[in-house]
Amino acid sequence: MKVAVVGATGLVGTVMLKVLEERNFPLTELIPVASEKSVGKLITFKGKQFPIVSMDTAIGMRPDIALFSAGGNTSLEHAPRFKEAGTTVIDNSSAWRMDPNIPLVVPEVNANILSLDNKIIANPNCSTIQMVVALKPLHDKYKIKRVVVSTYQSVTGTGVKAVDQMMNERSGNFDGEMAYPYQIDLNVIPQIDVFTENGYTKEEMKMINETRKIMGDENIRLTATTVRIPVMGGHSESVNIEFENEFDLAEVTSLLEKTEGIIVVDDIANLKYPMPKDAHEKDEVFVGRIRRDESMPNTLNMWIVADNLRKGAATNAVQIAEYLVRKELV
Repeated sequence: MKVAVVGATGLVGTVMLKVLEERNFPLTELIPVASEKSVGKLITFKGKQFPIVSMDTAIGMRPDIALFSAGGNTSLEHAPRFKEAGTTVIDNSSAWRMDPNIPLVVPEVNANILSLDNKIIANPNCSTIQMVVALKPLHDKYKIKRVVVSTYQSVTGTGVKAVDQMMNERSGNFDGEMAYPYQIDLNVIPQIDVFTENGYTKEEMKMINETRKIMGDENIRLTATTVRIPVMGGHSESVNIEFENEFDLAEVTSLLEKTEGIIVVDDIANLKYPMPKDAHEKDEVFVGRIRRDESMPNTLNMWIVADNLRKGAATNAVQIAEYLVRKELV
């Protein structure tokens, strides 16, 4: 089982390597891939050192699986080349997500759609992943009509440059390249990605369109506001869900508790609820503040938190790879 990690030196690529090691993924050969300037440098994996190779070298080595986290343009150019070499690509960029011929997968939700024919598989947007993990069991039981979500997203979702900007601002050093058009420390920026013609950002439209595709239901109405906040550790979401059918609050909690990949933290008497610092470096999706919306019938409020670099990116991709291996689809 040869596994390539494309973008191995980046923020998500580094976490992919960590997750592969922690979960003891059954690989026999690791192929770290990065830009030409990094070729020949060594990375450490399970106590051994591996040289970073070029894209062409990696394709020539014909890996069984390639985990991509190197940006949309890189994926559009090189994922088909890996596919032609017989490799199954799991891509973390937005390049393939809305392609009707490419499966968009969160294993707890829709891994069953995968087959041997799928040689390029899209990993969803981080904020979408954690939300649909919590929505799926509730949709199956009560049928979702409408979702209103507001996100509170970590600077790590933008990358190293954003983390550096925040920490430099925090220390009083404002020099260096800006990841955001405004100061992020001690501030909140209600814009993630660029604005589209309808006034929504691309991040907001990703959540809307990806949720429908993953859930397999184009009738779900969804609106989103995505916000960058000065934290690290994970993304948080305030989610309001209107169902077609009435629900029992205790049953909702029980359904979530029994769902793979979810940890319910909802004990307001003792001030227990999910926070990014608690989700940091965890693979699960944390759900709390579960309560009825008293202004609307059949409507629920929840608070959903997950580590955006792990379940929101690296871990989800590795879990897809684990499913492929388990079901002998590679």
